[in-house]
Amino acid sequence: MKSHWISFPGLGVEPFVVDPVAFNLLGRDVMWYGVIICTGLLLALLYAYRQFRKEGFTEDQFLNLVMFMIPIAIVGARLYYVIFDPTPNYHSFLDVIAIWRGGIGIYGAIIGGAITAIVYARVIKKPVMKLLDCLAPAVMIGQIIGRWGNFVNAEAHGGITDLPWRMGISPYYESIPYSEDYTVFYHPTFLYESLWNLLGFLIIHFIVSRRKKYDGQISFFYLSWYGLGRGFIELLRTDSLEILGFKVSALVGFVCAIVFGILYLVKAKKRRENI
Repeated sequence: MKSHWISFPGLGVEPFVVDPVAFNLLGRDVMWYGVIICTGLLLALLYAYRQFRKEGFTEDQFLNLVMFMIPIAIVGARLYYVIFDPTPNYHSFLDVIAIWRGGIGIYGAIIGGAITAIVYARVIKKPVMKLLDCLAPAVMIGQIIGRWGNFVNAEAHGGITDLPWRMGISPYYESIPYSEDYTVFYHPTFLYESLWNLLGFLIIHFIVSRRKKYDGQISFFYLSWYGLGRGFIELLRTDSLEILGFKVSALVGFVCAIVFGILYLVKAKKRRENI
């Protein structure tokens, strides 16, 4: 993967070079994308651990869940991408599992992780929704940070725009100085999603969790909030996974926003009626 010139001229950010390679280890390039994803995952786990202990789960219960959930979420993320890849090019099982070549879908990770959490909660005989409420805001932390991996790779951007916050991308060559003639300005959809999730996390952490009335309230809010934002943001992207001409992630996002938004409101109303 090549380096790029990145700029935000409307925000006063001059062009600078972004190299996707963080460092070289034993002859292999270690990409910033992986470093950023792992950082987001670590911070998410630290926050989740705090929530688990707060809700009465033991350290062993948390660690056992993580041991199963992370690999299953990775498999889910890859399968989601492979299934809905608009330009499939898989000739062997190795091609299907070659996550190191790129290609994952966050919805697949959420689905895989949620299924694992639900099954695990049943096994240890703990309330399913209480456990999911511990995970939901942690997932948002991972998404807030993880999207910056797309920035480093100059990918997952939207269509061409001239808005003040437009992001300029052009290829970098050592022998050729920067020129706006080779720059294309896009919607920085990675930034939209990161900021949307940051706002959602702050609402959950400072408002929803402190006024929580029933198990599942945080999970329902997260799924409706993220789904709504992702649905609109996905409509701007140029690299969306599609099926029958529909952008899959946009469709899933809007469905989640409607279904879980209704559940959030219905449960809240029933709670008030029972008081």
